Amino acid sequence: MTGTPDDVPAAGRRRRPPRGLLGALAVTALLALYVWAVAGRGLAMIGTREPLLIGIGVAVLVLPLLVLAFIVREFWLAARVQAMADTLAAAGDLPVDDLPRSPGGRIDRAAADDAFADRRAAVEAEPGDWRAWYHLAFAYDAAGDRRRARATLRRAVRLYGTPPRDVQQ
Repeated sequence: MTGTPDDVPAAGRRRRPPRGLLGALAVTALLALYVWAVAGRGLAMIGTREPLLIGIGVAVLVLPLLVLAFIVREFWLAARVQAMADTLAAAGDLPVDDLPRSPGGRIDRAAADDAFADRRAAVEAEPGDWRAWYHLAFAYDAAGDRRRARATLRRAVRLYGTPPRDVQQ
């Protein structure tokens, strides 16, 4: 036995929390304090029994509810993406960032475009395969298109856990 972490059985290995989890929890805690303060102001306005302040107070209470809904949605998405990553890791199919980079750390654009074309072809061949969409999302990210990467990752999440459909139905 060499003593490397890979030699330790999976059951005995302590799982580290995902890298950004502590930061996300800290920001969420600060946001919770903000929501609490805003909700208190909204309730105080409603308590005045003045029609105009009641209307503003109700509107102020809607904002914290929207914020909480967005937070729950983002944590749910993160949990699903982590589950997909765990599934891919177990199969040895996680995307690997092996694209050539400039000395400054930027990904070589031609290599990113080539990788992107391969991933896009995989999605076109199997549009119901969440794995293909997951890989395409990371190809978008490597190409610097974070908006499309996120939308594509959301598509992978929607497909994750659904049984594959026969395309020729």
